[in-house]
Amino acid sequence: MACTSCAPGKPDANNNPAWRSALWIALAVNAVMFVAEMAAGVAGGSKALQADALDFLGDAANYAISLGVAGMALAWRARAALLKGVTLAALGIYVLAATAWAIGNGRTPEAEVMGVVGLAALVANAGVAVMLYRYRTGDANMRSVWICSRNDAIGNVAVVLAAAGVFGTGTAWPDLIVAGIMAALGISGGVQIIRQARSELSGERRIHTLENEVA
Repeated sequence: MACTSCAPGKPDANNNPAWRSALWIALAVNAVMFVAEMAAGVAGGSKALQADALDFLGDAANYAISLGVAGMALAWRARAALLKGVTLAALGIYVLAATAWAIGNGRTPEAEVMGVVGLAALVANAGVAVMLYRYRTGDANMRSVWICSRNDAIGNVAVVLAAAGVFGTGTAWPDLIVAGIMAALGISGGVQIIRQARSELSGERRIHTLENEVA
């Protein structure tokens, strides 16, 4: 029997052309910035830049997944969000391990390279975060996109501060500390996404169970 108390024809935000356009723009920005920042991080010896570059790569993949499941049923969007949450947490763990290794084996990064690239990344991520801000309260899939963008913008500010710290102290410690903080942010964001996605999947299972019992 049709629901007579529900608003008919309620539009699905995941099918919104503005949402899809925002994702395509975010995907392109993150893909370009991954290549640029990883190259600069390796050349300049900065773990913070490399950590931020991995965030760009993870986000580009996440945006591609979001585009693939946009318009699908909530269960599929929640599964995609779950995958993104696991990926984000895994990248955070990797960065944390790489940072720990660099404590005894790394070199002092080039502060000038960190500062210039960090500022460019901040401008890119701030633009993406502002563009996606309106979708921050959507389902797990939409929220995961916003969390990734927010974390990246915060990380970029931290990279710029780390560059100033490296320049002022002449040591790698500011770079390593910021890389560790960014890793923790990635792990925390991944856990948030996983929790919401699992909650949405549980809700869908309960609905299907009730429908089967009624049938």
